[in-house]
Amino acid sequence: MMFWKRFIGVFTARNLEFLRDKESLSWNLVFPLVLVAAFAFLFDSDDRTIVSVGVVHELAQEVAQEQVDNDHTIRVPEFASLSFVEQVPYTNREQALRRLQQHQLDLVIAPAEQRYWLNESSPGSALAAELLTARSDAYTQEILTGQALRYVDWVLPGILAMNLMFSCLYGVGYVIVRYRKNSVLKRLQATPLSAFEFLLAQVASRVWLVIVTLIVVYLICNAIFSFVMEGSYLLLILLAFLGSLCISALGLLIAARTRSEELSRGLLDFVAWPMLLLSGVWFSLDSSPVWVQQFAQIFPLTHLLAAARAVMFDGAGLVEILPQIMILLAMTLAFLLLGARLFRWIGDGR
Repeated sequence: MMFWKRFIGVFTARNLEFLRDKESLSWNLVFPLVLVAAFAFLFDSDDRTIVSVGVVHELAQEVAQEQVDNDHTIRVPEFASLSFVEQVPYTNREQALRRLQQHQLDLVIAPAEQRYWLNESSPGSALAAELLTARSDAYTQEILTGQALRYVDWVLPGILAMNLMFSCLYGVGYVIVRYRKNSVLKRLQATPLSAFEFLLAQVASRVWLVIVTLIVVYLICNAIFSFVMEGSYLLLILLAFLGSLCISALGLLIAARTRSEELSRGLLDFVAWPMLLLSGVWFSLDSSPVWVQQFAQIFPLTHLLAAARAVMFDGAGLVEILPQIMILLAMTLAFLLLGARLFRWIGDGR
C-alpha cells in the first residue's frame, strides 16, 4: 500500500510540474502542428524531377549476370544509361507494389520474370512504362490502381514520432539530471521512496502525457488535412505507448549517473539527432545504401515508424507488426534493466 502512495505522490508531482511549465506544454502542442502545416503547403506536390522504379529481385538467381551491379544489386539494363531514373531494389514484391499503388514509385519491374507493373492513375507511371517499352518489348505489362499518398500523409507519423522522441528523451533524461544537480534526488534519497518507484513514476508520467499530446495533435491535424488511415487506431495508440516507453527508458539510461546538464544535453543530442536523420522521419530509406538501412535498425524510432506506417498506409494488423513490437519490448527491457542497475541518486557511483 505504501508503494502506491509513494508512487502516486511522485507521479502527481511530476504531472503538475509539466502542466505548470506553459512554455514546454505549448511547444509540445504547437511545434508539430506548425511542422505538419508547413509540409502540407510547401512540399505537397506531384512534380518529380526523377522517375522512381522499384526493382524486385526475389528470384535473383534467375537474373542474367549483366543485370547485377558490382554491389550485387539487381538493376534493369534498359534504364542503366538514364541518369534521371532511380532504381530502388526490393526483396519484397508486395511492399514494392504497395509503394506503386500509393504513387511512391512510378513502376515496379521483376527482371527475372520479364514483367512490370504500372499504376494507371499515375502520370509518372505512364511515363516510366513508355521509357521501358521504347527500349525493350520483352516485358509483360500488369496494371494496378490505388490512392495517391500525399507527402503530408507520409511524413505525419515521422513528425509525431519526432515529437515523441524529443519529449521522452529530454522529459525523462534531462529532468533527472536537473533533479540530481539541484539536489532534489539527494533529498528524495532520504525518504522511503525507492529508486525503482521514483524511476517508474517518471517514466509513467512522461508516457501518458506524450500519448495524450499525440492524440490531440493527430485529431487537430486530421480534422484539417484528412489523413490516410487504413488500419486500427487502437494499434496506433499501442505503438505510441510502446515507443514512448522505450525512448523514455533510453533517456533514463543516459541520465542514470550524469550530474552535468551540459554533458547530459550533449549525450541526448548525440542519440537524438542520428535517430532523427536515419530512422525515416523525413524520407524513406528504401533507396538508401544497404549499410544505412542496417545501421538504422539499432534505433527504436526506426521500428516504431515502420510499424506505424504499415498500420496507417497498408492496413497492417497485430500479426504483421509483431516483429517491430517485440523489438521495442526487448529494447525497453534492456534499457530499463541497465538504467536501473546504473542509477545513482547523487551520481559519481553513489
